[in-house]
Amino acid sequence: MNDRFQELTVFVRAATTGSFSAAARELGLSQPSVSRIISELEERLGVRLLLRSTRKVVPTDAGESFLQHAGQILADLERADELARNMDSVEGILRVAAPSIVCQRVLIPQLRKFALSHPRLKMEFMTSDSLQNLVADRIDVAIRFGKLKDSGFVARKLAELPRILIASSDYFAARGMPESPDALAKHDIIIGPVSPQIWPWTFTRQGESHHARIAPRYLFDSADGAVAAATAGLGIARVARLFCADELASGRLLAVMPAFAPEPVEVHAVYPGGRATSTKVKLFSEFLKELLA
Repeated sequence: MNDRFQELTVFVRAATTGSFSAAARELGLSQPSVSRIISELEERLGVRLLLRSTRKVVPTDAGESFLQHAGQILADLERADELARNMDSVEGILRVAAPSIVCQRVLIPQLRKFALSHPRLKMEFMTSDSLQNLVADRIDVAIRFGKLKDSGFVARKLAELPRILIASSDYFAARGMPESPDALAKHDIIIGPVSPQIWPWTFTRQGESHHARIAPRYLFDSADGAVAAATAGLGIARVARLFCADELASGRLLAVMPAFAPEPVEVHAVYPGGRATSTKVKLFSEFLKELLA
């Protein structure tokens, strides 16, 4: 590897991951080698680029500026290599991390269309509702719900999905149907997936916001679990309408307080930073965007 190219690559991965050890694992180097390369780069430039601590490395102001330019240089080089190798055709392996309910209810029923259009593409799916390490797991694109924290990754907003409150007719027969957000305090609430942003719930009615403090009785680590629990009559859940369309159409689930609209949930495609987005990732993201629309 050319020394200057290696310097840029090591610096970008260390600054992006916030860890010398993570950069070393990704690049197949030892941690001391990464530390040495960064130190030599800083010595050559005559400026401190990264602040080290026992837990994390953080770019200085000079490091932030250098990261922006170095990342663009590496992206341009990778893109040039891709074009030179005629890799604009969609082939190889596409690694996707997505919540299980997205895979089961959105992707899998329509995935054959995408696969037929790109016969040389192999796809690997990690269907988990937990947040995967995009770098360590070598993920090309991750699908994530909600507002994103600043992670240093590249993200593209795919959709805002309308949400709905749902419950079964058996539950309503036993507990009655709430008429307003305040009435939810007297009902069994189902949460899934669990996140720090679940309380309170916010609703809109005729342009006016309403808030309801929620005390969940059932918590699941996936939206699948919340839909299944609501269908079984355990209580009231809040999910994207797209993810319970079949149950609503069949009558197994009913809408709760349809006049009060829960705030929608954002869906993003997240890509590892520091490299150009490949054609296969762009096409897959566009395909999913169309499905979510």
